[in-house]
Amino acid sequence: MNKNVKHIKNLIFVIVGIILLNVLGNYFYKRFDLTQDKRFTLSQAAKNTIANVDSPIVVEVFLKGNFPSEFKRLQVETRQLLEEFESFNSFIKYRFIDPLENEEGSETIRKKLLRLGLNPAQVEVRQSGKITTEQVYPWALAYYNEKTVKIQLLKNQLGATSEERVNNSIQNLEYAFADGFNKLVHPKERKIAVLKGNGELEDKFVVDFFKTLKEYYYIAPFTLDSAAVSPLKTLKQLNGFDLIVIANPTEAFTDREKYILDQYTMDGGASLWLIDAVVFNKDSISGNDFGYGKELNLSDFFFKYGIRINPDLIKDVYAAPIVLASGTERESQFSRYPWFYSPLSSSANNHPIVTNIEAVKFEYVSSIDTLPNNIKKTILLSSSPISKIVGMPVEIDITKEINKNLKIVNEGPLPFEYNSGEIPLAILLEGEFSSVYTNRVKPFKIENDKSNGVSTKMIVISDGSLIKNQLRANRPLELGFDKWTNTFYGNKEFLLNSVNYLLDDSGLINIRTKKIAIPFLDSQKTEEKRGLWQLVNLLLPLVILAIFGFIYNYYRKRKYSRIC
Repeated sequence: MNKNVKHIKNLIFVIVGIILLNVLGNYFYKRFDLTQDKRFTLSQAAKNTIANVDSPIVVEVFLKGNFPSEFKRLQVETRQLLEEFESFNSFIKYRFIDPLENEEGSETIRKKLLRLGLNPAQVEVRQSGKITTEQVYPWALAYYNEKTVKIQLLKNQLGATSEERVNNSIQNLEYAFADGFNKLVHPKERKIAVLKGNGELEDKFVVDFFKTLKEYYYIAPFTLDSAAVSPLKTLKQLNGFDLIVIANPTEAFTDREKYILDQYTMDGGASLWLIDAVVFNKDSISGNDFGYGKELNLSDFFFKYGIRINPDLIKDVYAAPIVLASGTERESQFSRYPWFYSPLSSSANNHPIVTNIEAVKFEYVSSIDTLPNNIKKTILLSSSPISKIVGMPVEIDITKEINKNLKIVNEGPLPFEYNSGEIPLAILLEGEFSSVYTNRVKPFKIENDKSNGVSTKMIVISDGSLIKNQLRANRPLELGFDKWTNTFYGNKEFLLNSVNYLLDDSGLINIRTKKIAIPFLDSQKTEEKRGLWQLVNLLLPLVILAIFGFIYNYYRKRKYSRIC
């Protein structure tokens, strides 16, 4: 009787203890990230985006349904990351939705998602030796105070397998959600001036990039024409902007314009330069293009800042193809050919601007030299090791070039020809710049002009067309999309990262450097050993159960045989 009372008391103590632990858990809550790469620990920059949120942010994730195992991994990682955001701020709410759950209305839903810009991903499903194609919508929509932001969860990369794409996407998840929350919660503050008046690209060729930038910053055109009559007023107005973008100027800058840009930099203004150092003219007789150096009157400008854009062209064996038509009218056929004047750059640099982005496509790009001074220089993008420099002037015969390129692709380049190594194509400059006009006659007088500037940043890219979007039926396509090859390149993401880095004061872009190790099964090996592991999974539990039964019966017989 006493033993029963004692057992009952012990049971009551256990139940009361469990209840107390649950009550205390509501007041004292702590999550522990035991992973080696700390994948479930939010960075401080990500936390800052939602630290002051005091009304619900609802996130709808379209990762639910029947899709390949690697996308299941993306689903799990997304859910766990959103749990971390929710644990930091309880106003973050999320739900997973299968957009194609209702088969009858699936076509209507597809059209609706396409109107929202949520394009599906085509994925191959390998099962029992069969390959089928499925549509997956790796997107999320976030809602906050009548504002909506779409968040892309899957990163596309050239030549990458589904597993590699998912792995890169998981690396980018925290940045994708933090960036989306930042656009929802924090109002725009920074202002960007798009420089006009020196023959820069027309609006229709840069509209896609600046349309995207409008989600983050205020955008306005700015012309330097008034520098000739009221330079002080022009400089004052320009200083009201945090960043200037100069997209492929074709007309030379005057000394007054250069002095305004120089003093803007001295005052701490950031700038993004996209410069073509070569201009082309078509010969009316041969139909070939002739390239020669372009004079923009900027050589001394960049030389003082520590770089030199050379009037030459880069040929790179690792390059994007060119599409040419053969035949006439209805019988015409389009074929791809290697075109070494369109280098593809995918930097191994760990800088947040270029981390985990698709290869960037250049067209007729020039080399950049770095010069010694006190400015910190980071090479963001460069050519591949198998590249060469072509001096000016040069005649480009497309037929001859393609024949040479085909021979190189098939037989390999000569050792002494494509041996220039990795040539800088895009450079980041950071530090306190010195004025171009120090100890020189000034174009006009500025009170308290500066010979040494405050710390700022500048990015120089030796290809003005990097920012140029293609047109279809005179309508702009997304920057980075090549309509001739139906391929997406990383131009847009690279330029967005560049602008965000030049203007970033929250450290948000540094999230991109976070590395996450995602183990995947080898699909070929799993298919080969599929039968073996099925047999192991089926028989091993039965063998263990049989061994346990044998041991149990053995000891039971031995125990009761002694009693008898």
